Amino acid sequence: MTTTCLNFTKKCGGCPLLAMPYREQLAQKQARLQELLGGFAPVKAVQGMADPLHYRNKAIASFAAQHGKLVCGLYAEGTHKVLPGADCLLQEDILNKTLAAVLDAARTCRWTAYDEDRGTGLLRHMVLRSSADGKVLVTLVTPGPELPGSKNFCAAMRKKAPWVVSILQNINPTRTSAVLGNREKTLYGPGFVLDTLCGTQFAISSRSFYQVNRTQTEVLYKKALELARLTGRETVVDAYCGIGTIGLCAAPQAKQVIGVERNPAAVKDAAANARRNKIANAHFVCADATEWMTAAAGEGLRPDVVFLDPPRAGSTPECITAVNKMKPRRVVYVSCDPETLARDVAAFTRLGWRAAKFCPVDLFPQTRHVETVCQLVLRNPAVHI
Repeated sequence: MTTTCLNFTKKCGGCPLLAMPYREQLAQKQARLQELLGGFAPVKAVQGMADPLHYRNKAIASFAAQHGKLVCGLYAEGTHKVLPGADCLLQEDILNKTLAAVLDAARTCRWTAYDEDRGTGLLRHMVLRSSADGKVLVTLVTPGPELPGSKNFCAAMRKKAPWVVSILQNINPTRTSAVLGNREKTLYGPGFVLDTLCGTQFAISSRSFYQVNRTQTEVLYKKALELARLTGRETVVDAYCGIGTIGLCAAPQAKQVIGVERNPAAVKDAAANARRNKIANAHFVCADATEWMTAAAGEGLRPDVVFLDPPRAGSTPECITAVNKMKPRRVVYVSCDPETLARDVAAFTRLGWRAAKFCPVDLFPQTRHVETVCQLVLRNPAVHI
């Protein structure tokens, strides 16, 4: 297994632990989890990967002009200096090939890189998403709607990279570090790529939240479903549901699933994914998770299981209070940050819950991040209505 990367010594921020043996990476993550969470419940061994490279199904690269030539790559850590390269050790090989093809086609079109200081140029970033069967969605990010020669670009890409099924133009005029803007044009194909996770098919668009490590996400979701202990009779709430991944994977084992997500585009995608998979017992609500959970608890909703899969900042005290008021049999909390998980488990503990176990899964080899799924149960559960 080669771990040589020319950009690693140039302080690329993509894989800070690349020089560390993988067993040592897992040991470090285990120690951190034990320190933060071990006081609540047993922490299982971090489930690592057999091959901890080329796992990312999403790539983001930025364009720049260097020595009079268009280049693209990742930023050096803490800077906006682009480190050119199309051979990232974390990205799937098909994404590296696509990145090289996009750059070649863009050069043929004589497109220029966007200059942040002057506000001139055409190309800011590219975002690539891949599927399990090797199909790719390409999104080009530009500062304005103009993209002269886009038809020639699409024709060139169909020849250079026939595995690309769709090409989008995302328009981001803002002077911020945000990669994607709110407006998009479809230049070629359906505007999404189809992926399969735990036997369920999902349409992934440029802005969809979707875990970047397909192999380990299946491990994570199967563990979450195992801890939910569904029998087919349960009402399930999936808070912070995104495009519906956890809820739709749970739906065949539940009576009904209610997904809650504040991003309207994600809710639309979740509903479309339910239809695509012919899942009739799941519906999705566009609302802030905290506000909806608080209102639903006040109206007497009593689900059997609540999935919480919040962003890195974790859940909110109000949402946790609402979950407690609902008194589900089990809460399954999926976390991408052990520190906010520890904070939120402490909040649940103060309300009379206990963490039964923590099951960490390494979705991000070569980085310091780790996902953890936690099962929470009431210490003295009343009769569930």
